[in-house]
Order: sequence, then C-alpha cells, then structure tokens
Amino acid sequence: MLVELRIENLLLIERAELSLDRGMNVITGETGAGKTMLAHAIDLLLGGRSKRGIVRPGAGEAYVEGLFELPKGLLDAPEFADLRERLADPDAAEIAVGRRVTPEGRTRAYIEGRSATAADLQLLGGALVAFYGQHEHRKLTLAGAQLAVLDAFASGISGAKHGERLDELAALHTEASELTGRLAELELVDGRRERELGLIEFELAEIEELAPEAAEEADLSAERDRLKSVDELRLAGEGALAALEDEDAGVPGGTGASSLLAGAVMQLQGPSGSDPELDALAQRAAAVALELQDVAADLRVYAEGLAADPERLAFLDDRLDGYERLKRKHGGTVELVLQHAERCREDRDRLSGAGDRIDEAAERLSDVRARQKALATEVSKARKKAAPKLAAAVREKLAMLALEGASFEVEIAPVEGDVRPTGADVIEFMIAPNPGIAPAPLRETASGGELSRVMLALLTAGNAPADQTFVFDEIDAGIGGHTARAVGEQLRALGRDRQVICITHLPQVAAAADRHFQIEKSANAGEARTDVRQLPEKEVVNELCRMLGADSADAGARKHARELLAAA
Repeated sequence: MLVELRIENLLLIERAELSLDRGMNVITGETGAGKTMLAHAIDLLLGGRSKRGIVRPGAGEAYVEGLFELPKGLLDAPEFADLRERLADPDAAEIAVGRRVTPEGRTRAYIEGRSATAADLQLLGGALVAFYGQHEHRKLTLAGAQLAVLDAFASGISGAKHGERLDELAALHTEASELTGRLAELELVDGRRERELGLIEFELAEIEELAPEAAEEADLSAERDRLKSVDELRLAGEGALAALEDEDAGVPGGTGASSLLAGAVMQLQGPSGSDPELDALAQRAAAVALELQDVAADLRVYAEGLAADPERLAFLDDRLDGYERLKRKHGGTVELVLQHAERCREDRDRLSGAGDRIDEAAERLSDVRARQKALATEVSKARKKAAPKLAAAVREKLAMLALEGASFEVEIAPVEGDVRPTGADVIEFMIAPNPGIAPAPLRETASGGELSRVMLALLTAGNAPADQTFVFDEIDAGIGGHTARAVGEQLRALGRDRQVICITHLPQVAAAADRHFQIEKSANAGEARTDVRQLPEKEVVNELCRMLGADSADAGARKHARELLAAA
C-alpha cells in the first residue's frame, strides 16, 4: 500500500503531500491542472522513464518520494535477495522509495535513502503496484496479456500448482534453448573434429618430442658457443700458460712470470725480520706467487680438456634449431611454446570427447522436451477448466457495468510447433457487446470504453492480488452516465480489500471514493502552480458540482451531487 506520496518541483507542482489509505482514493481536477503529473510521479517511483521538461522552471531538480507498506515476507522472495542485503532493516514494515530528476531528464533512484537503480524500482514497484494508464486497456488485445489473465484466474482456483507448473515450463524452455544451441555448437565442432585433431596432434607431438625447457635452452646455447670457439680457446689457454711458465717453472732465473715472481719473493725474504713493512710486502708477494701457480695449474687442465666434438656440436645445432622453430611458430619464447602445448592438450581432450557430449546433450534435450509436453498438457487442462468459470464471472461483472446481455467467452486453441515458454495454448477473448451478435475477438470488436469495462470486469472477477495497490489513470475515458456509475461501483468494490488510486474526470466515479483529493491550478504574479489537497466531506459536493459542469451554488447540481454520493 502507498501510505504517503511527496512531490517537489514536478512541472506545475511546487510541493504536494498526499496521505493515502486503503480503499478507493480518487484524484480530480480541471483539465490541464496536472493530474497526469501525479500519475507520472507514481510511475517514476515504479522505475518508469522520465520525461524531458518535467522539472519546474527555475528549480534545480524534481523529487518524488513514496512510503510503501510492505506485504509480510515480500523481501524474502529470491528475486529480492540482492536488495534485501542492501537495506539497513530488511524486516521493516515500510520502505521509502525516491527518485530525483534533473532538468536534462537524468534521474537517480533511492531505496531507504541509499542509491538504487531504475531496475531495483521496477522490481520492487512491480510487486507493490499495478499501474493502469490511460491506454492500458489496449493491452487486453494482446494474446500474451489475455493468457496472463487466464493463468492468474486458474492459479486462484487450482492453488499454487498451476503457477509452479508455469514457472517450471519457463525454466525448461530456457534450458531447451540452451541445449539446442549447445548441440549445434557440438555438431559444428564434430564436423571439423578430425581435421583439427590431426593438426593439434601434430603440433603437440612436435613440442613433446623436443620437450623444451627454458633453462635447458640457455645451457645448450652456452655449450654450443664454447664448442664453436674451441680452437681459439685452446690457443688462448696455451699462450697464457707459456707466459706464466718456462721449462724451469718456479725456479729463480727463469723467464716465465712464475719464475720471475719466485725470484722476487726470494729477494724480499732475504732481510726477513729487519723491517715489518717489508716483511708484509714479502708475504703479499708470496701469496700472489702461490695464486699464480694455481692459475697456471688450472690453465694446464683447461687446455688439456679442450677438444673438438663435431658430433656434439651438430647435436646442439639441431636441438637449438628445434627451439627456434617452435618459438617462431608459437609466440617467440619457450614459455609461450609450453602454454600452447597445454592449450593443445585441452583442445584434444575437448574434441576427443565431443561425440560423448553430443549424445549426453541430445539425451537431456529429449528428456526436457518430454517434460515440457507433459507439463503443457497439465497446464492446458487447468486452463480449459478455468476458462468457462472466468467467462461466466466476467459476464456477470459486465452486466453490472452496463453491458447486460454481452457475451464473453475464452477460446483455447493448440499452438503450432514446439511448446512455448507459456505452454501449448493460444488464448483468444471473444466478446459480443450486444445480444444477438456472434462473438468476435476482443481486439477486433470492442471500443475503447468497452475495453475499459472488460479490463475492470477481469480485475474484479479474477484473482487480483489483495496486497497490491491498483492505480488507474483515467481508464474511464470514453464512458459516462449510468455506465460511469457502474464503473465507480466496481472500482469501489475492488477497493474493499486493497488500495485503489483512481485519477478520473467523471463525477459518478469520484462519488464512489472513500477519500477525495483535488488538484487545482492557480496563477500568482504570472506564475502557474498546482496544489493538491484532500477534500473534507463538506467540500466534496462542491467538487462534484464542478465536475458536473455547474457552479457550486447551483441548487440542482448540488442535489445531483448529493444523490451521486448517496447512491455510492
């Protein structure tokens, strides 16, 4: 239920606050006073699109806020799980919804003062409010809308099972669509499987045969460089060794660096003990001589160990060529080659098991379609059982809405082709507004006023939820007189166990209200503005007189207005 509605700077409405309650709430006013803006304000709270130019001139933004009483357990439904997590008190009995609109038409949504999206408002609003605009009755001409009406009625008389079957049908249709797409993809893969498998096996075998490793490539490259330079390395080693040693290596008087250094050490050690500084230098020279002898020994071993190995060099060249070939083909580095090999293994496994997956998907699709057909049969039975009952209830309501003698039937025909998300039925509402005329499809026969009455009959005869607010924006257009009075009576009946908000221009409808709000336009200093206020009982007669086209002082009009109130 919408408890409070607050509007600021919405076109002509500078500020308005409405306190609403259960029962029938009507909003009336002169044409152009801004009744449509009230409807638009509610639509904004339901996540509707903003219209350009609806911000009051000179204002920085428009703001609409509604305080709703929540049906018990509403936010426990799975679809509200995300919203529930964002609320400070998800178990509160009321919830505030707001919408800001800039002069450019951009909007921001709020739920309980926290930022939200238009989709959040649509989800929440769809559960709280059923909005019927000026042309909403035209939706009844759509087959999908007619089917939804029949299903709602069938759910009401058969319990939750019908709705559960419809939910399962929709889920199965989604799964069948996904399985069909998956099968097509698998069959496409299967068609090119052998060719792709051959290429994958070849590339993988080539990589696995080489078994590349990043560290090995560096080691192999270093070894190849050494073997290619073995002669130069041997000459360098032997030349250095010859420079360090002579035939009398380490013997004073020789010409090698080792011999010369040994002689120098002997010279320094001659006066040992005479000068600590010279003794220190002698020790350092001796250490260098020992190190030089070690270098000479290592050079001898190095030079003796160098040997050309053409076979090993050929092996290294061949293996490193393999590395280069794979890197050129698969990304430029050993790491990318190894990643490609892993992808090849995954693709090989996928392609190798494609046949099994096709069989599994085909079997599951067969099971889903069989279940769809079985469910569709059950749903059709429930619809065929409910259809005559709905038709009888609508005929009864139409008689109360000045369409006595009108014929109304619900025809059900099987669909062609596969089961749809809604089952295997096509629904057509058939109506003959006047006796003696053969019923014809509602979309071809009914006028605007008749469509409005049929919609109201369906709402009052069907199982409209009692925990939703019903908003009607001039759905009584195109009717008048006794018919208008009948429409008012049915709207009031609809409001006995729920909240109804009705924007109307008909006094017969307004007279049926439990609460009456008047929207009035005035102009001060050349600036137009609109005020909305709830009328006390003594002023309701004046407003009905205005709606009747008379002055409030007109005795005849006042009498008629009182008669309308008394009749309601």
